[in-house]
Amino acid sequence: MLKEYVRVFKARGWMKRNMPFLYTWHAYIGYELDLYETFRKPKTIHEVAVQKSLKEDLLERWIDVGVSIKYMKRASKNRFRTSRSFMLPSSKRNPRSTGVILKEMMELHIPTLLNYPHLMQSQEKQTFDHEEHGMTVAQTSSLLEQLAFPKIAAMIRKQGAENVLDVGCGHGGYIRRLAEANPGLKLTGIELNEEVAQEAERRCQNCGHIDIRCENALSWSTGEKYDYIMVNNMLHYLSPEDRGKLFQQLGSWLTGKGTISVITPIQHSRHGKQFSSVFNSFFTAFDNLYPVPEEKDMQNIAAEAGLAINSFRPVIKEGGWYILTMQKI
Repeated sequence: MLKEYVRVFKARGWMKRNMPFLYTWHAYIGYELDLYETFRKPKTIHEVAVQKSLKEDLLERWIDVGVSIKYMKRASKNRFRTSRSFMLPSSKRNPRSTGVILKEMMELHIPTLLNYPHLMQSQEKQTFDHEEHGMTVAQTSSLLEQLAFPKIAAMIRKQGAENVLDVGCGHGGYIRRLAEANPGLKLTGIELNEEVAQEAERRCQNCGHIDIRCENALSWSTGEKYDYIMVNNMLHYLSPEDRGKLFQQLGSWLTGKGTISVITPIQHSRHGKQFSSVFNSFFTAFDNLYPVPEEKDMQNIAAEAGLAINSFRPVIKEGGWYILTMQKI
């Protein structure tokens, strides 16, 4: 009898722990199909199913869950509307919508983590498709940019930098905002993914002295020297050996008193251990992604490149994200 009670107790415990997933699942579908925007004004399920060519019975089930978690609410005449919209991702048409992080979680992270039993028993790993997922990853990186940009802008301003390089520039968010705040700043962004680089060019075309190049930082050569070099959210694309090569390369591009800033999750850090360990679980499942470094790894990389780390502080504590700066010894 006691064993049965314990079994039921454990089962109920797991059900409670998985309740938060309902909120994530509902928000992901609402974002992906732009349903929260569609239901901003009261509508019937049938109206929306016809309007968006959706299966009506599945839409009804989504509405049922939404009402139960208070993301949706009933209106008159069998209509429903979005509730608590301040908690929900904005429309998919908004390039800065927080829904992109749900998309990355639900389409990349969670399927990979659910595939762990197979991966652990097999001799093969998955291969990350940069062409398929590059745009989504670039969009989620822009969320980190909102918190990190003020810190980077302050450092560039304090240093009096005139020539800035963004390595792995994504959609060019950092350099675009820097150009808007500093019209005389010379800015260069290099991005390996051609589609992402093209999008960066489109977004930066009216932003002053910005040069976007589709290049691999490990093989690119430049006669320029830079006062400030950014390496944001890209170390997991590089093997430990290539990280060392990259920073030796960056050191050779740096002016005498120049600065390299790096934004990355840090493994086994003081903050955000849960998220950094999950990031590493995800990255390790792919044969072309790599675990994020520990603080001591960054110290070693800097020393081998003739650089010294002179600041190391969290930018998103909950996720274990840090910003660190390096200068020539």
